[in-house]
Amino acid sequence: MDKKRVLIITQEMKPYTAMSEISEIARKLPQHCQDSGMEIRVLMPRFGTINERRHRLHEVVRLSGMNIIVDQDDYPLVIKVASLPGARMQVYFLDNEDFFKRKQIFADDKGKPFADNPDRMVFFCKGALETVKKFGWAPDIIHCHGWMTSLVPLYLKTVYKTEPIFKNSKVIYSLYDSTYEETFSDSFMQKAAINNLSTDDMQEYKNGSGITLHDGASKLSDGVILGSESLNGAVTKKLTDLGKPVLGFKGEEEYLNAYLEFYNTLLED
Repeated sequence: MDKKRVLIITQEMKPYTAMSEISEIARKLPQHCQDSGMEIRVLMPRFGTINERRHRLHEVVRLSGMNIIVDQDDYPLVIKVASLPGARMQVYFLDNEDFFKRKQIFADDKGKPFADNPDRMVFFCKGALETVKKFGWAPDIIHCHGWMTSLVPLYLKTVYKTEPIFKNSKVIYSLYDSTYEETFSDSFMQKAAINNLSTDDMQEYKNGSGITLHDGASKLSDGVILGSESLNGAVTKKLTDLGKPVLGFKGEEEYLNAYLEFYNTLLED
């Protein structure tokens, strides 16, 4: 029997970052999947706060060298890799001087969100899917963690839907309570519309004059997981109305097995 392949795309992960609950979940989940007999790949941004020497990151030359276009500008994509301490697993980091060199993650020293967070997100989401194409590794499950991954479901259902490597992939979006969308300007829609996508293709991400990353990603995913306990009942009801599989919040003792069961349910559909 073939091993199921799970791709984790996350904005954070211990021990490299420790911003929120996502870091903890993204550390434990891949190892649990691997221990359960699955093949795993993990992709995350190489933020400037990550100490390359301490964590022994090094460039993967055969995967680097692509340019990712964001808002009509070309940005080189550099791929680095490190072995996850205490696990027989590698983590791949997407790097770029313009987007990830700074020594803060999403906001400056005064707490003001970076104006280019939308550009960084587009670069990361498109770069992640292009990297998987270079792997030549077809994932059964693509599990996205954090608002920075919220364009992955859109791109998989539009730009990349004819790519053979993603043909049988099921995409899951984990909702967490942190997001920076309130600082996004109208230009976000134009920036996110890669490869000739129209703004009509992105309507799920718009709510009146505002941007709703979680809504768009949830509507375009094959399944949704509530990753934060603080998400309220209104969110749960909205997700239930979508008519797709939704896994409610699970505590520390039960979420690992519950996520695996959720994967298997989606793969049986």
